[in-house]
Amino acid sequence: MCSLPTSTEAVVFDCDGLLVDTEACWTVAETAIFAAHGHPFGPEQKALVIGRTVEAAGEAMARYLGRPGDGAELAAELLERVRKELSRGAAALPGAVELVRACRAAVPIAVASNSPRELLDTALWSASLTEYFTHSFAADEVRSPKPAPELYLTACEALGATPQHSVAFEDSATGIASARAAGLHVAVVPSLPRADLDHDWLGTSLADPALRDWARNLGDGRGRDGAAQRR
Repeated sequence: MCSLPTSTEAVVFDCDGLLVDTEACWTVAETAIFAAHGHPFGPEQKALVIGRTVEAAGEAMARYLGRPGDGAELAAELLERVRKELSRGAAALPGAVELVRACRAAVPIAVASNSPRELLDTALWSASLTEYFTHSFAADEVRSPKPAPELYLTACEALGATPQHSVAFEDSATGIASARAAGLHVAVVPSLPRADLDHDWLGTSLADPALRDWARNLGDGRGRDGAAQRR
């Protein structure tokens, strides 16, 4: 049975769709772009862009819409639309604040996001999470964002933690690939329903009682005996 170790040195969280309900902002923006080019936007199209950087999402949309070479233009449009939507505010997802607090009380924590710094700061501030993170890392601050491992490796180094003894919280295949490549354990709360995602722990919400119990035992050295079991 899959589990998360309580003998964890650090916890690193994704942001969009995991801590903060920003995916609605991205979906509104993405839907508008697809509609402008005569295409519907549903789960299939969302899967093409979720978890990607703005630039990578622009390239993915350009390929899908039959506009090779227009990735940068679509990325710029996406960024502007998301900026507008996010300016209206975004709330923390259920259980996010409580889990972040519990983890922070036991071990060092950080955010590793594929959003640019501007959008990451706005999202954390909007959800009243800024005060809990002294370390956060954005896609435009590394050479190779997710799915490359650099964001997670950078976060672990800043926290003084070994990746193999750290846990990442993610919601998308892109983020999971990044965390796995860096060597972290991975807890997953999917943004897309019925997504078949690699994981050490899989749940439907950060408010899951198993996560609360796991966080309460963080750092106690009991390892797998006190781990959060997959529900």
